[in-house]
Amino acid sequence: MVYQFVHKFLKMKELGKVVTDMNLNSSVPENVIEQIKNDVHKHKLVIFKKQSVISGDRQVEISKWFGNLESTFYKHPRSPHPDVFRVSNDEDEGCTHVGRTGWHIDGSFMRKPFGYSLYYMFSVPLKGDTAFIPLNDLFNSLSPEVAARWERLWMVSDRRDGVVHPLIYPHPITGLKTLCLHLGMSTAFIWDLGSEKERMTERSETVKIIKEIYQEIVKDDGRLIYSHKWEEGDFIISDNLAVGHEASEETQYSKDEVGLRILHRTTIEGKHEPHK
Repeated sequence: MVYQFVHKFLKMKELGKVVTDMNLNSSVPENVIEQIKNDVHKHKLVIFKKQSVISGDRQVEISKWFGNLESTFYKHPRSPHPDVFRVSNDEDEGCTHVGRTGWHIDGSFMRKPFGYSLYYMFSVPLKGDTAFIPLNDLFNSLSPEVAARWERLWMVSDRRDGVVHPLIYPHPITGLKTLCLHLGMSTAFIWDLGSEKERMTERSETVKIIKEIYQEIVKDDGRLIYSHKWEEGDFIISDNLAVGHEASEETQYSKDEVGLRILHRTTIEGKHEPHK
């Protein structure tokens, strides 16, 4: 293997790169691993195509290129490894009803959200896209008035600990403006945290803000959104702090309708607490 293998990319819509001629089951040299890590930050998504079956052990090995693994989810008995979160449209095969609560980053409810997420579609259904949006592009698309208002907001997680994060903050690696969000797991927002004007939103205002964020994401016929149509052998590495995502409605369809869907996800321990 030589370095040029990770440079034969196909350009995607506004986001990410596709690698078509690299076998992740083979031994990957350190210099190539470093380039992949750089590419994940540069392109936010790196999609490896036409992979042979990637075992749970191998996915964990690849994940460790990016740091320590961390998973907060129920361990399904069919999971191939304790650190692999197994998602399915069949409860006998994996955890169901995952990813449809709203646009989000993984681990927004944690003090330090996951740094990276890695996805391998073990069993590909006929339908069931995963939609991604580059969060810096989303920020840059905002009007000055909307951007100024969002800069004043902090999200409050609906989890028991009620973790609070700035809605907008600089990415800890790239320095680009990004968002910490979960539109389905935010119990409230706080305006002007730490100032004399600090106040928490009531439910009606919270819903209004969530709807506004959603409309900004899908505006202009979803021009910022990349909807990934899974194919056999797809393996995705994402900069979780730079990309929001949501599972499509079809991911919840039964296996009788679209076939068996099994997704293996690993997440990497966050090293940075979002801050202004």
